[in-house]
Amino acid sequence: MLRKVLVANRGEIALRVMRACRELGIACVAVYSEADRHAPHVEYADEAFLIGPPPATESYLNMERVIAVARQAGADAIHPGYGFLAENADFARAVTAAGLIFVGPSADAIEALGGKVAARKIARQVGVPMVPGTITPLADAAEARQTAAQFGYPVAIKAVAGGGGRGLRVVRAEDEIEAAFQSARREAEISFKNGELYMEKYLDNPRHIEVQILADTHGNVVYVGERDCSVQRRHQKLIEEAPSPALTPELRTRIGQDAVKLPQAVGYVGAGTLEFLFQDGQYYFLEMNSRIQVEHTVSEMVYGIDLVQAQLRIAGGERLWFTQEQLTPRGHAIEVRVNAEDPLHGFRPALGTITAYREPVGFGVRVDSGVRTGWSIPEHYDSLLAKLVTWGETRDQAIARMRRALRDYQIEGVTTCIPFFRATVEHPAFVAGDVTVNFIPQHRDALMPQVEAYATPTVVHGPHAPAAPDEARTFDVEVNNRRFSVRVSERGVPVSVSERPAHAPRPAGRPNGAGRAAAPAASANTIVSPLQGVVSEIRATPGQAVKAGQVVCIVQAMKMENEITAPRDGTIGELRVEPGQSVAAGAILALYAE
Repeated sequence: MLRKVLVANRGEIALRVMRACRELGIACVAVYSEADRHAPHVEYADEAFLIGPPPATESYLNMERVIAVARQAGADAIHPGYGFLAENADFARAVTAAGLIFVGPSADAIEALGGKVAARKIARQVGVPMVPGTITPLADAAEARQTAAQFGYPVAIKAVAGGGGRGLRVVRAEDEIEAAFQSARREAEISFKNGELYMEKYLDNPRHIEVQILADTHGNVVYVGERDCSVQRRHQKLIEEAPSPALTPELRTRIGQDAVKLPQAVGYVGAGTLEFLFQDGQYYFLEMNSRIQVEHTVSEMVYGIDLVQAQLRIAGGERLWFTQEQLTPRGHAIEVRVNAEDPLHGFRPALGTITAYREPVGFGVRVDSGVRTGWSIPEHYDSLLAKLVTWGETRDQAIARMRRALRDYQIEGVTTCIPFFRATVEHPAFVAGDVTVNFIPQHRDALMPQVEAYATPTVVHGPHAPAAPDEARTFDVEVNNRRFSVRVSERGVPVSVSERPAHAPRPAGRPNGAGRAAAPAASANTIVSPLQGVVSEIRATPGQAVKAGQVVCIVQAMKMENEITAPRDGTIGELRVEPGQSVAAGAILALYAE
């Protein structure tokens, strides 16, 4: 069994892994960026280390620093969580070369299956049905244009190293290819440090089905059921459930048996997920994620297996302690991703400080979160705050429990997707299980008025004022990039030092709004940014005539590209920003000519 694990991630997944470690008697080490100095995962860990100066987006991607900290802390393994370095073969190889255990598949297996193009080649070899597409990366936009003409529109341009919908663009006409290719490549570079792209035929109205697998170091591979992840925005999942209401027992067995063929072919070890599209009674292999998934929770609730503990036990050399025949689903589970996003404005990222926070409780309710009262949401990372999961003996019971839990969930100070989820779990199509990846656009007209009715005005406040000082105060200090909590008292009162950070909530490192300009009122002569972020592209020039709705700028926020469009017809008179520039919510991007 492992003794000490460094968790090379942040937020709710870092806490999820650390809790699994604690239950197994394994010490856990956190790493953090400057932006996460007071994050809950840092407070929870046994030890915590600063891994990088600004920009915060680069800190968790610093392979050399993460490995150095693991060795400094005396860890014998690194768990990458998901995102960041989780599917980076170079990182897995470097961890192993440093004499540490990588909690996940080998570098060779990641290269064989984690890369989307490589995985498609394996799928073809082992005879798993596959969406038509390329099996080599696209050289440039010109090749993308030629390939799309061969497949026929619509097509999907996707990141080779991608996941979570990032680096994915759907193209429906030839004149969209150039912009889509460049946008997908930028987003892939930012999210995965790999700008390679490939293309596949885009199915118009499929379900998104995925199969969870576990494989040990002794050659045993099992599938732990399937999940239906069809409710999506921006090709990113919002609601997941297990089992899928669309699959018959026969289809469930067949897709599971096909799923294990790929990991078996490459000697895969650890947890992984194979994603499929399902349309007209046929499933098609899409890609494999060589890591734990955000939505692993619903499989855990239905099958009674702690998948993160399974990862840790497998990494420690244990043989799987159950067979495929012993894996029987019980009941139904649903997960919603509680994101800091505004569903009434295209699921736009929403920054702010959480002024009140209370999680729902009760039988069959689970919350995996990475936030607390007083936490200011960093702009550098994705918008996921928490995952709310409910279980029931039947799907109807799981839905009823989700409705209650969503009403009980209190998050103030930040706009979230909770009103959208409340509307969705009451919608007749969702209740009937009649859902595809087009659920939101198909039912937008009915959903959004209900979302608006459930949404309450959000007043953004700064963090709570610090308590009045007494004879003793606690400070967080760093010595050689290692975090300690130091209690300082008046003379004559003992001083205590702890390597384990205090667990009491504290205000975030800066007041909400610090470093941001106040949002000026938009006028008919201005084009403003509705959110805080970084300008990644400008698509207009002074003197250019633009139409209402035409994209003028792209602003990157929370790892997502957001198109800022012209509010009216007119001529651009002046640009106030340039690529790479940080902008505040309400900042003027451009002015119309008088």
